[in-house]
Amino acid sequence: MEQHGISKLDLKRRNRMQVLKILKQRGPTSRIDIAGTLELTRAAVTIITNEMIEQGIIQEIGEYKHVTEKAPRGRKKILIDINHHYKFVIGVTVEEDIVSVGLSTLAGAVLDKRNLAINEKTDYSTIFDFTEKSINEVLGDNCLDKNSILGIGFGIFPTMYSRLGISVEDGEPDYAKLKAAIREKTELPLVFDNSVKGTAMANIDFLKTKDINRHNIAFLQYGNTMHFVVTNLNDPIVSYDNRTNFVDKMIINPYSDRTCPCGRRGCVESELTPSATMSKLREVFSAEKTPFLYEAARGSFENVNHDMITMAYEKDDKAVKEILNGELTLLAVLLNNLYFSTNPQKIVLHQFKFQNEKAFQKLKDAVTEIGGALVSSKIELSIIEDKHRFLSGCALAIRELFFNRGGFDTSSNN
Repeated sequence: MEQHGISKLDLKRRNRMQVLKILKQRGPTSRIDIAGTLELTRAAVTIITNEMIEQGIIQEIGEYKHVTEKAPRGRKKILIDINHHYKFVIGVTVEEDIVSVGLSTLAGAVLDKRNLAINEKTDYSTIFDFTEKSINEVLGDNCLDKNSILGIGFGIFPTMYSRLGISVEDGEPDYAKLKAAIREKTELPLVFDNSVKGTAMANIDFLKTKDINRHNIAFLQYGNTMHFVVTNLNDPIVSYDNRTNFVDKMIINPYSDRTCPCGRRGCVESELTPSATMSKLREVFSAEKTPFLYEAARGSFENVNHDMITMAYEKDDKAVKEILNGELTLLAVLLNNLYFSTNPQKIVLHQFKFQNEKAFQKLKDAVTEIGGALVSSKIELSIIEDKHRFLSGCALAIRELFFNRGGFDTSSNN
């Protein structure tokens, strides 16, 4: 006889997922409050949570401390929370300039890391061998077996797809070839996705201070191409998933003389990316217009790097300041447009090389001038440090293998 509707196992998984979601968003919470939020009976929540406690997924952490002097009568609220050491997770992030491999708890606390600087000449074998070696070292150095590991999350930056043998059809990356190669080296569960999406998730899931009202952020990542992710209820909006680089084609300076390869005039790609900055600086590079930069680079533009440009700005090289201040204004225009087109609670900036708080404030001042104080107040910096970029992979794995499965064991799903 054909059966319809949700199975008991699916219902159980869904209820566990909801419990974990509440604990992730709120932190320590009582069973009573969970029951009220999920509109389940206290008895049902007790059965669900007791089983999860027995499995080590969550834990009781003590009584709720009332702020008022006199606590209400009746049974005291016992707080429960996720056991963030229930299992550990390995993250691998491959971006244009780095391969980052590391180990974290379920809360994103960093336990170990390995990083390899790469460039456009670094080949597939070098990246793959470093990843394999680093995963084995992380497991060995921390005395962990496969039963202690939730899985491995791989965050791949879109411009690295072709170098890693990842084909793209109708905007959808096919990780099958890379997954098969990794599968030959490990039995651990594997998750593959866009690293920009993973870093956005890390900025939501790994915040140390819980904010139950924070559920809609936008995320902008700087690099040779700019990438943008929008979330709703703390999940990426699907339509943005595999086209995070669409922001590159947004027009921010329609009267510009600069065009990108696709023919657009004044788009983000031709105005704000590192290659755009270098192109502008190359045009003015001289002893007369950029004296400090010229001397620091010993008269050759091929020697110019980011640190030199920063110093030239601070030393008041007029042409350098003019270019960078102009780009700051254009970035403010972009942020204003992104804010009013997606209406996020926050726009998180990642990999923008602000050398100090003063430089970041200069951007916020520019945003205030362009879009007003409200828009400026929505801008914040990513919590993911450059040396911890592997947390993108960790966030992807934790979401898929832990929260989305209600904490059920993933070892049988490869």
